[in-house]
Amino acid sequence: MDGEKLQKIAGDCTGGLPGADLEHRPDWELHKVRGKVFMLMTDLPGRPVVVLKADPDNAVALREQYADITPGYHMNKRHWITVEGGGTVDEKLVKELVLDSYRLVVGGLPKSQQPVDPRTYGHHD
Repeated sequence: MDGEKLQKIAGDCTGGLPGADLEHRPDWELHKVRGKVFMLMTDLPGRPVVVLKADPDNAVALREQYADITPGYHMNKRHWITVEGGGTVDEKLVKELVLDSYRLVVGGLPKSQQPVDPRTYGHHD
């Protein structure tokens, strides 16, 4: 998938997330929940990318497994990943990564501010 399709899928994903807001900055799109960023979108030279929060252990595994996932651009490299369009990333993975990022950020909020239970939200078991 190309980078534009990647950003569209990721952006569509956040639309239905409880408490999620979109903020536009020059060259950046910030997706937040209760004021905390869980996804950023920008264009690196010629490459639209999505930057997401990830569990540090998961982030390492993802970077090893997928050529199109690299350390977080302009963010803490341990806790954030950059996803590019490319052959190794599919729609299902993008949606999972967006949801994981959202849950991680929600999980860091005070319980009274959590719009959903981060341990159960989006799990279909």
